[in-house]
Amino acid sequence: MSKEIVLEVTNLDKRFGKVHALKNVSLKIPRGSVFGILGPNGSGKTTMLGIVTDMQKADKGSYSWFGQGNDYTLRKKVGSLIETPNFYSYLNGFDNLKITQLISGRGDNEEIKSVLKRLDLFDKSHIKFGNYSLGMKQRLAVAAAIMGNPDVLILDEPTNGLDPEGIAFMRRILMELAAEGKTIIIASHLLEEVQKICTHVSILQYGDLLSQGKVEDLLGASYTIVIEADNIAGLDQLLKNKFKSIQSIDVFKNRMVLSLEDKILPQDINAFCFENKIVLSRLELVGTKLEDKFLEITRKN
Repeated sequence: MSKEIVLEVTNLDKRFGKVHALKNVSLKIPRGSVFGILGPNGSGKTTMLGIVTDMQKADKGSYSWFGQGNDYTLRKKVGSLIETPNFYSYLNGFDNLKITQLISGRGDNEEIKSVLKRLDLFDKSHIKFGNYSLGMKQRLAVAAAIMGNPDVLILDEPTNGLDPEGIAFMRRILMELAAEGKTIIIASHLLEEVQKICTHVSILQYGDLLSQGKVEDLLGASYTIVIEADNIAGLDQLLKNKFKSIQSIDVFKNRMVLSLEDKILPQDINAFCFENKIVLSRLELVGTKLEDKFLEITRKN
């Protein structure tokens, strides 16, 4: 395996009774990437991350870290936050990280102070974890994950339950870590946030891997035009007949969303509608959003 691949998953398969959580999933995560694993609850995201962090066992398949297999010693190069932050409610932030440090063998007291400062928790490190807000709990979990300066970070829904300010703070931290050369693997359902920071994505649905690759390749050079008018009845068929590069049209009351194979000039759309006595109140050309592409891929399956 290439040294540029930090994690390779090969035909991972996992069942929980009648639930087929992972169905022969294979993927490769490049070094230095911010890799988003996307999917709704029950798609298999957390199960896969649990397997590659030795929290669960696969029924079939294998995985390899850094091209060297899955030896436990390799896990010291990987920091992780899987599901809910797991700390002692009666201990303060510093002491919880001290326990994490003793278990993982990564970091020391000075580094604990450093990561607490980085996650804006140093002044609150004396407070019991049970009295932390949700945002503080998430930040402490990320602090635990980055102790020991691991090469790879695995974060399962790191912005789960955070307010917009908390999400923006977490995004800044992750972008800083990526700029330092770390490989970051994020499981998330917040597609807008993923699009802002991820270089690569994979899409899981009901245990099936539907797509994976660079974000720019997944989105492609496709475009979307949004139009609104008081009377758009029948306009969708007129537009399809006129402009052959229109792939699909979704109609929502007085709004239409046109998915295009090739770019169409908005003024051409506007002129055509005017010729057909339809005056548009809104006409906007936008690049494809990851959310739109996600829905397109999952609806096909």
